[in-house]
Amino acid sequence: MMESTAVKVSRDTAKKLAVLQRRLHTESLDETIRMLVARHRKELIEEAFGADRGKVGRFNEADRGEDRS
Repeated sequence: MMESTAVKVSRDTAKKLAVLQRRLHTESLDETIRMLVARHRKELIEEAFGADRGKVGRFNEADRGEDRS
């Protein structure tokens, strides 16, 4: 079993987390927070590595830039 700890949040934040928990159909607040962290991480990665998505075509032999004759 994972070790646990207490995290102090305002009542308003706890209520918002409970609403998110219901919307996301997660079993616990821990799972809700983990899901939010994972989504945020995914967005950061897509932002960093997807800057040219849709702007750059597929690589082909003409792009190689070297004389292979």
